[in-house]
Amino acid sequence: MRELAEWLQGTPFSVTIQSVSWVVPLLQSIHIVTIGVVFVSSFMIALRVLGRIRTDEPFAAVWRQFSPWLWGGLCVMAVTGGLLVVGEPVREATSLSFWLKMALLVIAVAGTALFGRSLAAAARVELPSGAKGAAIALLVLWIAIIFLGRAIAYDVEVWGRLSLSA
Repeated sequence: MRELAEWLQGTPFSVTIQSVSWVVPLLQSIHIVTIGVVFVSSFMIALRVLGRIRTDEPFAAVWRQFSPWLWGGLCVMAVTGGLLVVGEPVREATSLSFWLKMALLVIAVAGTALFGRSLAAAARVELPSGAKGAAIALLVLWIAIIFLGRAIAYDVEVWGRLSLSA
């Protein structure tokens, strides 16, 4: 993997991302703002499932309102995240935090899609307790993803000998 990352780092596209001083900060800023959009959308959906907000509305209405923000934010995050990986491929490839974040991201996206699909048709105001547990689990996943994203820059300090670059 490291060989692929070193090759990618030497490509003209990667060198351009690395050498233009404003590109990485701009991409990081957009990425961070969209993380906020995704998390707040997930949080609002979870609060509805937990019966803390909009309890007079069916889950489907709340899902229809917030899921476009969630999925749109994830699309923007995928683009900006991909460009950030191209700009610093060796750092990402040798970061345990990055790989853990990617694994949890796959689980969170799949879980969110399954969650929305299984409950979107729910006409009941009160949702089953299993849905409440899943909502909390998804929020914990998103918080872990946010933490791991920030930990990429401090991988060795966070993981010590477990870090892939140690």
